[in-house]
Amino acid sequence: MSSFMSYTIFGLFSGAAYAIAASGLVLTYTTTRVFNIAHGAFGMVLSFVFWDFSVRQGLPLWLSLVLVLGVVAPLIGWFLQRFVVRGMGEGPVSVSLVVTVGLLVFCIGLATYVWPPEARSVPPFMPTSGIQLGDTYVTAHQIITILSSVVVAVLLYLLLTRTRIGTAMRASVDNPELLKLFGGRPDRVAALSWAIGISLAALSGILLVSVVGLDYYALTLLVVNAYAAAMLGRLKSLPLTFLGAMALGLLTSYSAGYLPPDGWLNDLRNVIAPLFLFLVIVAMPQAQLRVGQVKGIVSAPLPSLGKALGWGAALLIFTALLTGNLSTANLLLVGTAATYAMVMLSLVLLTGYGGHVSLAQFTFAGVGALAYAKLDEPNLYGLLVSALIAAGVGALVALPVLRLTGLYLALSTLAFAVLMDKLVFQADFAFGFNGTLQARRLSILGTSITSTGGYVLVMTVFLVLMSLFLLFLRRGVLGRVLIAMRDSPAACGTLGLDMRWFRVALFGLSAGMAGLAGGLFAGLRGTIGANDFQFFQSLPLLLLAVVFGVTSVTGATLGGIGLMLLPVLQSNYPSLAGLMLVIIGFGAVLLARDPNGLANLMFKIGRFLEARFAPQLLAKLPVLPGRGSILDEVDEDPLDASFDHNQEVPAHVAP
Repeated sequence: MSSFMSYTIFGLFSGAAYAIAASGLVLTYTTTRVFNIAHGAFGMVLSFVFWDFSVRQGLPLWLSLVLVLGVVAPLIGWFLQRFVVRGMGEGPVSVSLVVTVGLLVFCIGLATYVWPPEARSVPPFMPTSGIQLGDTYVTAHQIITILSSVVVAVLLYLLLTRTRIGTAMRASVDNPELLKLFGGRPDRVAALSWAIGISLAALSGILLVSVVGLDYYALTLLVVNAYAAAMLGRLKSLPLTFLGAMALGLLTSYSAGYLPPDGWLNDLRNVIAPLFLFLVIVAMPQAQLRVGQVKGIVSAPLPSLGKALGWGAALLIFTALLTGNLSTANLLLVGTAATYAMVMLSLVLLTGYGGHVSLAQFTFAGVGALAYAKLDEPNLYGLLVSALIAAGVGALVALPVLRLTGLYLALSTLAFAVLMDKLVFQADFAFGFNGTLQARRLSILGTSITSTGGYVLVMTVFLVLMSLFLLFLRRGVLGRVLIAMRDSPAACGTLGLDMRWFRVALFGLSAGMAGLAGGLFAGLRGTIGANDFQFFQSLPLLLLAVVFGVTSVTGATLGGIGLMLLPVLQSNYPSLAGLMLVIIGFGAVLLARDPNGLANLMFKIGRFLEARFAPQLLAKLPVLPGRGSILDEVDEDPLDASFDHNQEVPAHVAP
């Protein structure tokens, strides 16, 4: 009985901390329609700030708490609403998701750079005080945490239902223009809600840090529990959110105490929160179609078939030249860049063309790599089967949430990635007892490719073929349907298009492309392990795809090179490792509203140079007998010469 009481007290303590974090998450979402994926990351950063004030600076504990919760956290929340997430609630959900994921990576990089890894600890509140309940000793810190959660829940409920500012908060979501007519200020209301939300994230982090420790990733990812609790309350009910957090805390504590220490049930205790999140999302009601306006995105211009083939051939020639002059270690880096580029091409299809965000794309690559190694068929048949297995897994992930879109679909992929990481990739039946698997290199038509340079060239061929396939798909009927579904789901529904099964097929095809890249990566490395496909790697993958351009194959290729260089630079300059994550996160925040990214800037420069110098170069070419100058054969109609009929039209100029 004493052990049951101990587990109950600890479950209530952890559930109370989750409830505080989830309440802040619900508050910011209900007032601005922006789901803050980085909620836990801000709690982590502010926990480090609290440690800095109270331990390193030597300030009194109460003063440090007041400064963090009453000054630093509200200022951060106000700044985020005013300059980062303002107006995103009315835009595509994919934009706000990418921005908040960028903020998450930014926070981790900032904490790593400002507070380099070392042993740190934050003592609990009133460490020598507590009460005895039978055989169980309840610390004062646990009591303070439980009482704090109750106080926060009551105060938020009273704020939203019994005060004028609370009424304005709820009205700012339903109809901000109408609120303005009644003298309200939606921007101020939203800024206040974000200030309170970030303060609650800081409070939950500070209350948990004495148990979890000052760890960059543990504190950040504990917010998955808050996601689950917030989803149980459907992101609007504070009482249900509070009950869900408490239930999740108790369930996690009881599973840690009573599940057997061996077998798959032992692994289950580590995935209670993501499993709870996934089940809650599956039980969510049908998502309503967003109506009111078309959110068109002007995608990067599509190259002609000749240009696409020319650039593909140029990439193959360049890679062939590289393979003859690089060491084996550098060739492995080039092959890794090709792998990342192919996985990013799957994001071009899913996010750039389809408008859906996946936080598990590298997990699908891991499924393909695992299937390729397990099949032990190092040929095109084995590679194709591996890709089909990954495609089937991707379709299965989208199938349970067939009725849902946007945020819920993205969070389901996050939950799936955590489940795969903890239950499958870490299991003995996957990568074996030593955590690694051997994989043989691909053979084509009975010819085994043993040299690293030759294999990298083959991977580049697959990269080019995958790029050409995407461009072909984008130019066809399916590509136009994808863009229409991305820009206006309501219009597609009005026309009778069944987007649900189309979305499942889209997820399956995207996962299959990532699985193909994973199979090629397994053959390149020869030995693969669970650490190669951790779910957190999908976050910088998504961000770099957005930074370089998630709507073009050029952006995916450049993003793959950038992601390959990231660990190399972090290894060569360890003191700047955190700063590099800061730059990536900041770049994603800046460019999320323009998913064409840096690749689009390159296209603009290229068009400028072509318009500036091409006529002069063509004029110097010899005149063909009987035909005149080559310039005479250029179409003089400026519309026909410059307008790409496959490029989307912005919503504000559409007829």
